[in-house]
Amino acid sequence: MKPLILIGFVSSICLFGQPAPGANDRYRTPEGRAGMAASLDGEHRDTRQKPKELIAALRIKPGMTVVDIGTGVGYMLPFLSEAVGPRGRVVAEDIFPDFLEKAKQKASHLKNVSFVLGTERDPNLDTAFADLIFILDAYHHFEYPEEMMSRIRRALKPGGKLAIIDYYKRPGAMANPNPNFAVSHIRLDEADVVAQIESYGYRAVGREVFLPGSQYLALFEKK
Repeated sequence: MKPLILIGFVSSICLFGQPAPGANDRYRTPEGRAGMAASLDGEHRDTRQKPKELIAALRIKPGMTVVDIGTGVGYMLPFLSEAVGPRGRVVAEDIFPDFLEKAKQKASHLKNVSFVLGTERDPNLDTAFADLIFILDAYHHFEYPEEMMSRIRRALKPGGKLAIIDYYKRPGAMANPNPNFAVSHIRLDEADVVAQIESYGYRAVGREVFLPGSQYLALFEKK
C-alpha cells in the first residue's frame, strides 16, 4: 500500500501546480485568442471588474513602477498609467505577441508604458526594479507557477509588493451560464493560492474580498 500512497501524493503535487484541465485551451491558437480579446476589454468589463476601485485598493502612487503580468490586450494599462503619473512607469508583459500588439495599440498614446514579451516560465523582467507586480485574472493560467513566481520575486525591489487578483474556486464566481464554471476552471481557491505563493518565498501581507462572491485580492512581499 505504501507505494500507492506515494504515487498518489506525487500526483497531487503535480496537479497542484498545473491549471485546471481546459483552462488554457482558448489561448493556444491565434483564433482562440482573437475570440477571447473581446471579452478582455470594453465597457462591459469595466462594470464587472471595477478597475478604478481596484487601483484604489492597490494604493498605487505617482512615481511607482508597476508591472502588469499577463496584460492580454492591455485592459488595465490606461488606469495604471494614470495612477503612476508621468514620473512613474508601467511595464506590460504577456507571452503572446498578438496580445501584446493589441495592448500596444490600446496604449499607443501612453508615454509611460513599455512592453515585454515573456514566456511560460519567465516574464523576462529586469532585476529589482518593480514597486508593484500586478497579476489580474491570470495566476490560474500559469503553467509553471513555481518558476514564474521565482523570477517575479527577483524583479521586485526590496519592499516591493506582489498583488494577485483572481476568482474564487466557487459556484457562481465567474460570469458564465454554467454556475459551476469557476469550480472546474480555477485551479485553486484563495487559501490554497496564498499557501502556494508563500511556499515560493513570499509572505502574505494583506487579503481582502475585492468583488464579493467573485474575486479576492491577495498582497505579498518577499521573505
